[in-house]
Amino acid sequence: MNQDIRIGALISGSGTNLQAIMDACESGQIRGSVVFIGTDNPGAAGLKKVEKLKIPSFVVDYGSIIRRFKKSPEKVKLPDDFDLDEILKKQHLFPADADKQKMKAFFTTRAIAEATLLDKMKNCPFDLLVLAGFMRNLTPYFIDRVNTVPDHPRIMNIHPALLPAFPGIDGYGDTFRYGCKIGGCTVHFVDYGEDSGPIIGQRAYTISEDDTIESVREKGLKLEWALYPECVKQFAEGRLKTVRMSHVLKNGKKMHRTLVRILPSQN
Repeated sequence: MNQDIRIGALISGSGTNLQAIMDACESGQIRGSVVFIGTDNPGAAGLKKVEKLKIPSFVVDYGSIIRRFKKSPEKVKLPDDFDLDEILKKQHLFPADADKQKMKAFFTTRAIAEATLLDKMKNCPFDLLVLAGFMRNLTPYFIDRVNTVPDHPRIMNIHPALLPAFPGIDGYGDTFRYGCKIGGCTVHFVDYGEDSGPIIGQRAYTISEDDTIESVREKGLKLEWALYPECVKQFAEGRLKTVRMSHVLKNGKKMHRTLVRILPSQN
């Protein structure tokens, strides 16, 4: 890319990874700037950190939307373009035999929240959306309205584990409790599953017998704050290419995988 990129951000908490990205923009490591910050949490500490920067921000309170649906589902207004059957065909968040009513409730409330997110975001055009501790799974309804160009994903997430191990909300805790000798973090593009999208970058640290859950998190966060800006930098430079690879196994069967190829720097 020849010009600075516009970065949108979604957070749920303190926004330390967002701060690392903004610092990298300020220092010139990333050619870009953060153009908005959204959250699902009205009490997100990260919003207070950036108040003085005058960056547009907004709150979409997922919790209140879910509570309203549970109280009076018949009064909830769905987006006009919401198609539950289409969403259920695409999603990888629930297994095929999951309870249909629970899935319907989940994707209905998420569509209402995500439509509100999209409405808030439309006034702030962006090139890349970073999830910086955003603790909500995005659904195909949202993803398809952001990723409008085929093979050009533009939603990026960081996860506190070496994916595909330990997806979900407590990657460092799961890594520690399992007794792993190695832990780490992963930056990936977002797809229709939970922490299952194509991997952009990973960093690892060793875990000793003397480590605690707190020291493991500390090791991991230091790596996160370096890795995430580096991956955003590569995106800004147009160096990330998503490719589909095929391999023939010894038994003759074909194996397919999607990976992110990092192109050489032009500097």
